[in-house]
Amino acid sequence: MDDVKTYLNTAEEKMTMAIEFLDEALAHIRAGKANPRILDGIRVDYYGSQAPLSNVANISVPDARTIVITPWEKSMFKVIEKAILDSELGITPENNGEIIRLSIPPLTEERRKALVKQSKQEAENAKVSVRNARRDVIDALKKAQKEGMAEDVAKDGEASAQKLHDKYMKKIDDIFAEKEKEILTV
Repeated sequence: MDDVKTYLNTAEEKMTMAIEFLDEALAHIRAGKANPRILDGIRVDYYGSQAPLSNVANISVPDARTIVITPWEKSMFKVIEKAILDSELGITPENNGEIIRLSIPPLTEERRKALVKQSKQEAENAKVSVRNARRDVIDALKKAQKEGMAEDVAKDGEASAQKLHDKYMKKIDDIFAEKEKEILTV
């Protein structure tokens, strides 16, 4: 019985990681509202090493359409601007010598559909991870059954794995639905 719990705990950890990864991936998808997390992937050259943007500047969101970046050193303005321009954000930074402002343009209908499609793909990747975790548990239970585990214990373990799977699939669907609504809301 302890074996079954171990298998299920391992599967649940993998499923939880899939959800966390999905949350992280969806946070980087721009939904028309200013969100400082879209800058998480941007790295800047800071004294010879690549540093996350948040390590060299203060990032704030004064309103729903603007992100303000305040570099801690004047020398970082050009470096930060270049990093933003080179990134896949598609936003041109405005520099007034004090701050760098990013104006988030409203999304076109076509762009919204593309973002929903991208979000759906991320959700599908998470679902694949959850299915793989379930499959791993079932395979391990079948192997354990061949090695002497009682059949009813193995079947109960499989049923528990399926319940876990269903719970996480629903979470993924809910997260995707929320992101889709956020993207499509004008």
